[in-house]
Amino acid sequence: MKRNTVAAVVGRWQLVHLGQEALLREALSVAERVVVVLGSSFKARDPRNPFLHTEREQMLSAALSPEERARISFVPVRDYYDDRRWNAAVDRGVAAAAGPDAEVVLVGHLKDHTSYYLNNFPRWRQHRVERLADVDATAMRRVYFEADDPDAAVQVMAPYVSAPVRAWLQAWSRLPEYRRRVAEHASAQAYLKKYTAVSYMTGDALVTVGDHVLLVRRKGPFGEDLWAIPGGHLERGEKLVACAIRELQEETRFPLMAASVLAALSDVATFEDPLRSARGRLITLAHHFKFSEMPTLPEVLGSDDVKEARWFHRDELSAMEGVMFEDHFVILDHFLGVIDEAP
Repeated sequence: MKRNTVAAVVGRWQLVHLGQEALLREALSVAERVVVVLGSSFKARDPRNPFLHTEREQMLSAALSPEERARISFVPVRDYYDDRRWNAAVDRGVAAAAGPDAEVVLVGHLKDHTSYYLNNFPRWRQHRVERLADVDATAMRRVYFEADDPDAAVQVMAPYVSAPVRAWLQAWSRLPEYRRRVAEHASAQAYLKKYTAVSYMTGDALVTVGDHVLLVRRKGPFGEDLWAIPGGHLERGEKLVACAIRELQEETRFPLMAASVLAALSDVATFEDPLRSARGRLITLAHHFKFSEMPTLPEVLGSDDVKEARWFHRDELSAMEGVMFEDHFVILDHFLGVIDEAP
């Protein structure tokens, strides 16, 4: 291996299995130093992403020897639902960890359509490998979160998950968060069985008054206690802007008339990434209703399917990524620019 070569491995690592460990050790055989990119970082937990990036780092570290661990750097990267921004963030993070003069070799295998990102870094040398184990993380999450007994689930995983990672998962299952993840996983599976169309449309209402933004705190079963932009499913015969205004008024008791809200419409954007929601293919049209500064903020009250409605100053938003529902932090960023791109 070349002295100044750094291997990069990209993944979500949402339950580390033997195939992923083998890929990581392949990277260690290619270069003296390895940068592990932890995708889907900083966001709140959901059924597809039950583990925080710090917990995934712990799982991976548990599977490594001390010598291997000393050769690895971890780089968390958020979901942007925008390849251009995501590619730039990965490039920035790997460069910071590898150093300016390192040659980067990207180690990976094309498992399915989600692996297209391997072609997004043409200036990196490619090192493709065959599938290293007949297992995937989605199947392992189902075993772990659908079993009545987590200890039994960990035993079933033995052919596919290494002993150190199984021990970590067994310990993690004793935490209260495990039961919350089990409940949300079950709700997501039930939702997917009930709503079987290729896609569904929703309308969201981002309301700003001067420098303040209106958000709601969700009830269960999805994203309980997470903050979100008011919105919901499109009804038959309804325009999307009317859907957004209706959901705004139902969830927050927003006191202005629908015509006044519509007159404040400033911008509209579609968010349709296939993985933006763990509940299935939900395509939303987000509407920015922009009001000038008022002497007092309109009085709001959480109702319908939310626990609370509240005004936030926009300076508070950048610190809220880990408590925002699904891709709503990215929606806020699209309209208000709340993400700090610094590494």
